[in-house]
Amino acid sequence: MIREKPLIGIVDYQAGNLRSVQKALEKFGAQVVISSEKQHLLNADAIVFPGQGACDSSMQNLKKKSLDEVLIRLINDQVPFLGVCLGLQLLLENSEEGIEDCLGVIKGNVKKFPSGLKIPHMGWNQVEWRIDHPVFKNIPNYQNFYFVHSYYADINDDSLIAGVTQYGQEFSSAVCFDNVVATQFHPEKSGAWGLQIYSNFIEFVIGV
Repeated sequence: MIREKPLIGIVDYQAGNLRSVQKALEKFGAQVVISSEKQHLLNADAIVFPGQGACDSSMQNLKKKSLDEVLIRLINDQVPFLGVCLGLQLLLENSEEGIEDCLGVIKGNVKKFPSGLKIPHMGWNQVEWRIDHPVFKNIPNYQNFYFVHSYYADINDDSLIAGVTQYGQEFSSAVCFDNVVATQFHPEKSGAWGLQIYSNFIEFVIGV
């Protein structure tokens, strides 16, 4: 059983919306460490991988400190993991945004939205839930969340897709499997329902 106030490590890869994610987690009782040091992340009860930035520069920053290997190890060791926006996309194998390999935890590729759509996809949009998961507990179907992205995760295995959103086409807006949950939208920018996801994640960590 995890400690009552779990220690959650936020991955600092020189990009990302770190402070607002930290505040959201602390609001619901978690201890938080923002770090790019391997040992800090390995000592955490759970990991949040927040997302803003570009694929190549983010992967390069991860690889400089072997954080890519650390994240894969933590996921394989069943440590609870929450990815946000780019933190979802980098779980896949590669991205049309760049040439660097991604983490390869999920089979599939990150693709750019087709021409004719306004890019980035920015603002509020609905999520249709496909999988029940404790991190999405009590979140209504077709609730609006805040998105800002030009690329989307094209996932090979439909059984991993927890939620979908429509923007010119249907795309994966949430995934989950085992200890891993990730969202294309930003919960910390999505009002009360978005904050509920962070609260649920902390409960999920405590219950592991």
